Amino acid sequence: MTRVAIVTDSASDLDPAAAVELGVRVVPLIVNFGSESFKAGVDLSREEFWRRMTAPSAPFPTTAASSPGEFKAAYDEAFADGAEAIVSIHVANTLSGTIKSAEIAKGMLPDREIHIVDSMGASMAEGILAEIAVAMAADGKGAAEIAAALEARVPDLRTFLVLETLEYLRKGGRISGARAAIGTILSVKPIIELRLGTVDTVDRIRTRGKARERLIELVATGPIERLAVLHTTNADVEAFRDQLVAAIPGGIDPAKVTIDLVAASVGPHLGPGCVGAVALHRPG
Repeated sequence: MTRVAIVTDSASDLDPAAAVELGVRVVPLIVNFGSESFKAGVDLSREEFWRRMTAPSAPFPTTAASSPGEFKAAYDEAFADGAEAIVSIHVANTLSGTIKSAEIAKGMLPDREIHIVDSMGASMAEGILAEIAVAMAADGKGAAEIAAALEARVPDLRTFLVLETLEYLRKGGRISGARAAIGTILSVKPIIELRLGTVDTVDRIRTRGKARERLIELVATGPIERLAVLHTTNADVEAFRDQLVAAIPGGIDPAKVTIDLVAASVGPHLGPGCVGAVALHRPG
């Protein structure tokens, strides 16, 4: 039986305790507040990130990819712990240079079996793939088989988010200033979709309540295998989760639904007040 280690990065938004329980190694991205730099999830918790993010006159945080050295250290540790191969799952290469760092680290270990998977998403779109990989590894699947299975499931992942404003995506360089200005001028709640590595604005709704209703319509379009509800410090997120779950055709096992606070690697691009979901739809 091949022993396969699973590695991801902090943009996966896996809860640190859950990652430890699953045995997933999480390589931290860098978060900068002005002249201060932090390793996301290591010396900056998600709660501390949001405290800093929403503090009056706080500098806008920026993010940077992990270094190849950070990835090599994680790979070396996995092999030292007895792994025979690694599946390394990461944030979309269209959104971050993280995968490039992972590929460089892989090149430093030419005699080792390492498979790098582009989630073509972020947050729990990436995290869900890591959870699937853990389950497959526990069933004795080989690294190549796991990586191929994950890549086949990428098109089944849909991520929708209601933002308070597009301004944070603009500041993070993910959309143009003109697109952000349209949302600001109209004072609407934009709904964005992240799928296959691309961020698109799919709707603009006048009120928060109507925007959430529209979000539920977009997510609950068919049978869903796994569901992660995302938020950026929303007190009413459990009520939103219940509304969303109730709308899913055929229902869903509550054990396969999580509520996840977006952490420091993705949070700067969304800003406070965001709510959304990642759905893994059943294939076919």
